[in-house]
Amino acid sequence: MILAVFSDTHGNVDYLETAAAYALNKGSADVLAHLGDNYDDSKILNQFGKRVVRVPGIFSPQYQDTGVANRILEDYGVWSVLFTHTPNRQSNDLPADLDPEELVRSHSINILLHGHTHEPRIEQIGAVWYINPGHLKHHDKKKNPPSFAILDFSDDSVNVKIIGVLDHSEIMSRELSHPSL
Repeated sequence: MILAVFSDTHGNVDYLETAAAYALNKGSADVLAHLGDNYDDSKILNQFGKRVVRVPGIFSPQYQDTGVANRILEDYGVWSVLFTHTPNRQSNDLPADLDPEELVRSHSINILLHGHTHEPRIEQIGAVWYINPGHLKHHDKKKNPPSFAILDFSDDSVNVKIIGVLDHSEIMSRELSHPSL
């Protein structure tokens, strides 16, 4: 199962479309995920005919809509994955929102996918892997190039690549081992 992850488009749907096309054509993605900022940008992913998972950014109007999930928990084989815009609770969370920090403490997740910082990340903290695909802005004040992530799940590992949108270069990669296997 291959998951393509995008975040922090901030209206730059041209980069989102380019990244999604690459993830489908070169990466054979089965699922496309958008981690917020801007929630409505993710509608463009529907054109690709793949399953789309999306959460809003914390300042998006949809974040206060009880009909929109701010955090989504899904299993991919033995891997439990949280989709969220931020890796921690926020003051504007809704009462029913999942608490990322509690899910980490209780060992309920293996991978926490988040955006918000615009900084590509593949980092293990304790038994949880934190992955941030970066951003898809034309210009970012942190000087990180626009990027996205591809996660290739197998039974006992996940191959993660963060890829630059402009030149399709590999910014970082890592093979993750499942902590319980």
